[in-house]
Amino acid sequence: MEKVKIITDSTADLPEAVLKKYNIEVFPLIINFGEKSYRDGIDIDTHTLFNKMENSNIFPVTSQVNPQVFWDCYSSYIKKGYKIFSIHLSSKMSGTYQSACIAKETLKTDDIVVMDSMNVTSGLGIQVIKAAKLKEAGLGIKEIEKEVKKISPHVKSTLAFNSLDNLVKGGRLSKTAGVIGNILGIKIILEVKDGEMSVIDKVRGNKRVLRNMLAYIDEKGVKSGEDSILLHVGEVDILDSLRDNLKEKKLDFIECEVGCTVGVHSGSGACGVFFVEDY
Repeated sequence: MEKVKIITDSTADLPEAVLKKYNIEVFPLIINFGEKSYRDGIDIDTHTLFNKMENSNIFPVTSQVNPQVFWDCYSSYIKKGYKIFSIHLSSKMSGTYQSACIAKETLKTDDIVVMDSMNVTSGLGIQVIKAAKLKEAGLGIKEIEKEVKKISPHVKSTLAFNSLDNLVKGGRLSKTAGVIGNILGIKIILEVKDGEMSVIDKVRGNKRVLRNMLAYIDEKGVKSGEDSILLHVGEVDILDSLRDNLKEKKLDFIECEVGCTVGVHSGSGACGVFFVEDY
């Protein structure tokens, strides 16, 4: 049986308990406030991040993991006899995946599989957990890649934000969508689609937001045996109702909080559900 190491990045936003359970290696992305840089989840947490954002005129910039970081880690595990499955946030949102590919190409080995999740935060997290469970079941890196790629295009999400300002500032959403979301009490519901943020619907009022999100989950269906994740950050009016409704649906889910890199773009009030549709 292959010795397999699962590697991801900090945008997976997985709880520490899950990372420890499956011995998952996490590379932090970098948060840049002017001339100061912080490693996501190591040098800065979300509470500190939002305080700094509230008290600063500088909008932070996130940056990818350096190829050298991947090279050092990969080479260390290869020397110890491991094979590596390394999966990262969408290449349309960051150069981290490309950095991992550069490191693999430099090492010239087939003992590393690098995968673009075409997702972010809990959408990536679901795929990381899938890979970890497959590793525990004794699968090799090529088999893990094959199975994770099966579910990857079927990872769906429905997301609500208190404000879309940060998504626009960070270039994750168009200015037009941001303007619509900030007038007339309209709430824009988003998803991650084809590796980018996309608008699902525009509705007024929290009750309609909640109904819309739950209807989206019902429409897609949830694949039995796959993990779902309730993701949130800060105060969100619909969070408790969303959680209660998921429990009423008897949907098994992990609850996760947004990390710093994703938090830069989400702002301090957002929640949503990531799941594998019933394909």
